[in-house]
Amino acid sequence: MAWYGESARALPWRGASDPYAIWVSEIMLQQTRVAAVIDYYNEFLRRFPTLVSLALATEAEVLAAWSGLGYYNRARLLLKAAQFIVSEQKGQLPTRSVELRTLPGIGEYTAAAIASIAFGECVAVVDGNVERVILRLTRQATEATATAQTAVRARAQTLMPKTAGSATINAAGEHNQAMMELGATICLPRKPLCNICPVKTQCATRGEHVTPPRAAQRSLPAAYLLDLRKRGASTEVLLERRPKNAKVMPAMFELPPIPINEVEGLEPALRLRHSITNTNYYVQVFSPRRLTPPGGSQRPTGAADTQRDTAPVGTGNLRWVRVSRLPGIPLTGLARKILQRLQVMENPHVAIAD
Repeated sequence: MAWYGESARALPWRGASDPYAIWVSEIMLQQTRVAAVIDYYNEFLRRFPTLVSLALATEAEVLAAWSGLGYYNRARLLLKAAQFIVSEQKGQLPTRSVELRTLPGIGEYTAAAIASIAFGECVAVVDGNVERVILRLTRQATEATATAQTAVRARAQTLMPKTAGSATINAAGEHNQAMMELGATICLPRKPLCNICPVKTQCATRGEHVTPPRAAQRSLPAAYLLDLRKRGASTEVLLERRPKNAKVMPAMFELPPIPINEVEGLEPALRLRHSITNTNYYVQVFSPRRLTPPGGSQRPTGAADTQRDTAPVGTGNLRWVRVSRLPGIPLTGLARKILQRLQVMENPHVAIAD
C-alpha cells in the first residue's frame, strides 16, 4: 500500500467518487490495455456524463463512442445494464458484488472491482495481473482449471484488509488497485522488475513462473475497397453494414470487403496489419482506380461494381456516408484505422454528428 501511494500511475479513473465512472472504466479495461482506454474513457464520459444520459442513448450512439476500442458487446451490455438500472432500480447502481453480478456484462471480476473501489466492500479482485502476482509469490504454475482459479481467488481474499476503512480511506479499493498496479507495472509477464518490487522479500519465484505455451498466431489476408465521391460540397465514402445477426461485430459499419483472389497482383493504396485476439490480418486497401490493371479493364469485383455514382443511400447493406458524419457512426476498429491512416477521417476522437 505504501508503494502504491508513492508509485501509482495517474489515471483518469483513479480517485473517482462516482460509481458510474468507476463502472465505465472497469468495463472498458476488460481485456484492453490501459493506454488504449484513457482517451475513450474521457470522451465517453464527456458524451454520456451520467448513468441516466447513457440509458437514454441509442445503441448506435454508444457503439460510435466505442468504435475502435474492440469487444463491442461490452458496449451493448453496458447500455442494457444502464437501461435496466434506470427502469428497475431507480437509477442506483447496486453496491454489493453479489448484486452487481446480476447486471448484463458484469462478471465476478468486474463486480468485485466496482464493489470494492466504489463502495469499499472487502472482496478481492482477481484479474490476470493479480493472478500472476499471487502465483509468483507462492511459486505456482499457471493452470487453466477451475480448482486452480478457486485457489488463487481464495489466496487473494486472505490478503484483503480486514476492515473497509474510513470514509476517507477505502482500504479494500486501494488494496485491490495496488495489487493490480503491481502486476501491471512491476510483476510483468515477461522480464519482471524484481529488483524494485516492494514485496520481493516475500516472493518465492523471483522471476517468471511456469506458464503454458501461447497459442500460435494465425495470419490471414484481407482486402477492402475505399470508394469516395463528391456530393456538392460534401465528400462521401461507401460503407457496408454488417448483418445484425453476424457473430462478430453485428450491425457495425466497415469498408466493403473484396475477395482476395480478385486483387491478386494489383498494387493497393494502403497495406497494414490488424490484430484481433490470436489472428493477424494483413490488409490491403484498394481505390477503384487501383482495381484497374495497367492497359486492362476494371476487374469485376462485387464491391467495386456498385454503380458508385448513382447508388442511393440505403440500398441494401451499402451506404454512402458523409465523411463529416464518420465519427458519429459505429465503425469497426479496422475501418476507423484505415480511414484515419488515409486521412479520410481526421478526428480520432468520438463526436456524435448532428
